Amino acid sequence: MSYSALWFSQLQFYSSLSFMAVFLAMSLGLSWLLVYLRLRALGEQQLLWLPVYRFWVRIFALAFILSFASSMPVLIQLGSLWPRLLPKIDAVSGPILAVTLFGALVFKACFMGLMLYGQRQLSEWLHALMVIGVALGLSFVSLCLLALGAWLHGPEGVVWAEGSYQVVSWSALLFSPSFSWYSSQFFSASFVLVALLMMAILAMQSIRRPLGEGERRAFKIAVYMGSVAWLTLLVSSLGAALILSDYQPMKAAAAMAYWGEGAVPKWLLFAWPVEMDGVNLYELGWSSPRSAWLAKDEMSQFMGLDRMAGMTPPVWLVFWAVRLALVGALAALFILFKGWRLGWSNHYDPSALSLGQRRRLVVAGFVGPLLLMAGVAYHYFGAFPYVVNQTITFAEVWTPRPVTQSLVGVLAYSVVYVLLLVGFVSLVRYVARYGVISVARRRGRA
Repeated sequence: MSYSALWFSQLQFYSSLSFMAVFLAMSLGLSWLLVYLRLRALGEQQLLWLPVYRFWVRIFALAFILSFASSMPVLIQLGSLWPRLLPKIDAVSGPILAVTLFGALVFKACFMGLMLYGQRQLSEWLHALMVIGVALGLSFVSLCLLALGAWLHGPEGVVWAEGSYQVVSWSALLFSPSFSWYSSQFFSASFVLVALLMMAILAMQSIRRPLGEGERRAFKIAVYMGSVAWLTLLVSSLGAALILSDYQPMKAAAAMAYWGEGAVPKWLLFAWPVEMDGVNLYELGWSSPRSAWLAKDEMSQFMGLDRMAGMTPPVWLVFWAVRLALVGALAALFILFKGWRLGWSNHYDPSALSLGQRRRLVVAGFVGPLLLMAGVAYHYFGAFPYVVNQTITFAEVWTPRPVTQSLVGVLAYSVVYVLLLVGFVSLVRYVARYGVISVARRRGRA
């Protein structure tokens, strides 16, 4: 019973963490998009680019509000679900979280208000500097959170003394190899997410009316930005898989569904891992005897899941999280390819697509969040049973509670997040339909 309750607590924390990650990534990517648009709006092209900036800053504001609000449940659950964790890692988490919160409050107080409400009172260049300040502030906050997450999955620069971690080298702690790969993955995924979101919203607008020149150029920007970010995400994911297998060999084995016992590693497109029997059913893939994705021991033998019986991550969940991320990445590539074809034939105007194609492009806006959530699931559940790699398990820092209480927590937070997501989509549709300036809906005037 306690094991089921622990899993419900895991799901509750994952739902909060993934919701925050999606909107943090969205606001991060949009902040740098706004930097580009605001700089283009300086000078002679102001009439072309300024309306585009004003439209997307509304979407950014909605995403930022949800990212900032969703960070509160994560911090609360960090203490309520895992109350014995922070005392063990306080020397690491305390300074990082303090700097993160301080940075968030400073950039919100100093730059955000002037960016959103001070455009008429500031000069053009000073307002552009405020937009850059917001992007830098969000990047700083994201890097701080990624540094803490990377340390949890690969603790370096610390020693264990008297029941807690003590920092011996902040440079080794903050700039570990896992941090660079995690950061590259998150930043590139955020730009892919924003690119797909832009294409979806512009396709939605093209269903109701022809797009203007600035909107067509925004569609072109989305295609270019998404393509570069997709290639960066591919390289960073491949590099992370090669490097991080040394830090978390069981995560790598679970992603490949490799059980060990002298079996030849395979790259599986499809399988049904059965953890109780340690086998895969309905395998579809090919042999990979020189697999670079698996860790090796001192005898140069591949490390399978049989090495850590009872201390392995949920193989089925990790395996399918990786496959879902791959499907999302391929879907994003297909959407971006369609964008390139549209650019070659119709100057990046989605109005040239059929009504069905534009509606499918609108639905494709959800591919980015699904891709990011699958990646978060892989990293989060792949670390199980450890919350700090190879040292502290979730069971050690969890306070046992009834299953019903844990289940109610999962359901309650899920309902709240679904309602927030519905509200966000509704507001985005409203902004896309009626534009920056409010219109008289009942009179039907534009």
